[in-house]
Amino acid sequence: MKDTPGWASPGSAPSDGQEPGASGPAGPTDRPGSAEPSDQPGPDPQDAPDPQGPGSQWSKQQPPPGQWSAPTGPADPGRPTPPPPPPGPGWGTQPPPGPGGYGTPGPGGHRAYGTPGYPAWGGGWGGPPPAAKPGVIPLRPLGVGEILDGAVSTMRTYWRTVLGISLTVAVVTEILVILLQGLVLNDTSTAALDDPSATPSELTRALGEVMLSSSAVFLISLIATVAATALLTTVTSRAVLGRPVTTGEAWRDARPQVVKLFGLIVLLPLIAAAIVLGGTLPGILVAIFGNADAGVALAVVGGIAAGVVALWLMIRFSLASPALMLEKQGVVKSMSRSAKLVRGSWWRVFGIQLLAGIIANIISAIVILPFTFLAAALGGDGVIGFLNSDGSNLGWTFLIISGIGSVIGSMITFPINAGVTVLLYIDQRIRREALDLELARAAGVQGYGTDAGSGG
Repeated sequence: MKDTPGWASPGSAPSDGQEPGASGPAGPTDRPGSAEPSDQPGPDPQDAPDPQGPGSQWSKQQPPPGQWSAPTGPADPGRPTPPPPPPGPGWGTQPPPGPGGYGTPGPGGHRAYGTPGYPAWGGGWGGPPPAAKPGVIPLRPLGVGEILDGAVSTMRTYWRTVLGISLTVAVVTEILVILLQGLVLNDTSTAALDDPSATPSELTRALGEVMLSSSAVFLISLIATVAATALLTTVTSRAVLGRPVTTGEAWRDARPQVVKLFGLIVLLPLIAAAIVLGGTLPGILVAIFGNADAGVALAVVGGIAAGVVALWLMIRFSLASPALMLEKQGVVKSMSRSAKLVRGSWWRVFGIQLLAGIIANIISAIVILPFTFLAAALGGDGVIGFLNSDGSNLGWTFLIISGIGSVIGSMITFPINAGVTVLLYIDQRIRREALDLELARAAGVQGYGTDAGSGG
């Protein structure tokens, strides 16, 4: 069988019995009974006489010295010595391109060693070629640092669009929260919660007011999170392809999915709350109708177990938001897609999102705390009075100054959280579904993935 051009290793005999470029026979010329060179090719090297025996002569065309050395060690007297290597380039060199040589396709269209993307003989393996990077991330499986850097690079490269979206959402949200706290929540009395002599009706009323105010603030924050996530998901997906996007384009692309995204973000906390309630409910019932101490202990144990289950489910569904926005899926289908992508990588997804959350909260705290102390100092009671208060009856000065700090903090945390989630979703799809090939084609990268395709 003839070797494919460019694949024959140095030192191996050509399969046709003739050295490349030689016009005479490949075997020894002193074969008994043949004074003149024969037109027929010599026998197989395995049948040739021992070259170390008397009277053996070899072709004068020998390879240049120092190109390669034969393995050292004791020779096996019962095994014939293979013929010397054919003349040609040594290890680590590359013949000029030509028909059938390095750099040209061989039989069947396969490229030979030495062409771009394939190591030459003796050249060593220098690792895979660098991945294409049309946007903020390379199109290959990402590391933790690359995901975080991609989120920051998106915010830095497209800062007008990203900060414009984050600022708009944060300002509208904080204005609503300030008005709610200043006009409604300051009238809420929580003193009964700290009064040991309060009646059950007073405690119930105070607890209901606190829950109502907290729910109102949570609902406003939830709507803001939905809007920011929807718009920033579109921006980040365009940033991966290296394509700019305006706020108007991001809104037009995200608008059909906003209602579904709102339903998803409302549904996930309700699922978590239902699981925790289901875990603590047996203990509560035991405490009410039976032994109080046993009921409390059972409620604590059940709450911890239910909390673990709820955390596991929330991480499992954590990629549902980008799946819903980018794949135009429904709520249930996006949750199923997230569960499929996270399967087998739960700890990795959990660790990356936990790290991103810690970084975002630290940055937010660094920004908000100075504004909070400044607001307390400029308020009527000062910093000491603010620290000793129960958080009610906050003045407008405090609410406005602290609100400015919250707006700045949200401008930073919104893009980080949304960017990490989207890039983590893209990374999981690259690892499981070879999404990098589709992204490269969408970005217009020429020739990306053709080597892999030609080898099949």
